[in-house]
Amino acid sequence: MPSAGNSSPRVGEYVLDSYALLAYFEAEPGSEQVSKLLKLAKESKCHLYMCVVNLGEVVYIVERERGIPKAQETLARIDELPIEVVDAGRTVTLAAAHLKMDCPIAFADCFAAALAQLKNATLVTGDPEFSKIKADCNVRIEWLANQE
Repeated sequence: MPSAGNSSPRVGEYVLDSYALLAYFEAEPGSEQVSKLLKLAKESKCHLYMCVVNLGEVVYIVERERGIPKAQETLARIDELPIEVVDAGRTVTLAAAHLKMDCPIAFADCFAAALAQLKNATLVTGDPEFSKIKADCNVRIEWLANQE
């Protein structure tokens, strides 16, 4: 069992952004990678995080494209997944704001990247926006399969 306050990364710590979860739900390219991580998390072989801002982004996108009932169903399904949803408190928000100063990406994406930094975790995404993050920002990215 990992100890609290351990500064070294636990094997298998990942942050999922909205792109990763939407790919999983829509069976898009990369969904198998996300499915594998979810299976490992269920077996306590890795730990998955998602910022509440990115959770909101998933729900907003589903509601926009498919309506409120589907958004509610999607949220219920997410709540059953082995993902720790992290509130966007002061620390995460200020880290996201700092990233936004150096990276020309959407502010919601900054929350996923900031959470990955703070948790010393790998960000899982297929969103090409994240290619704009500079190397010195210390955000490790695991890219989902490319769409053709």
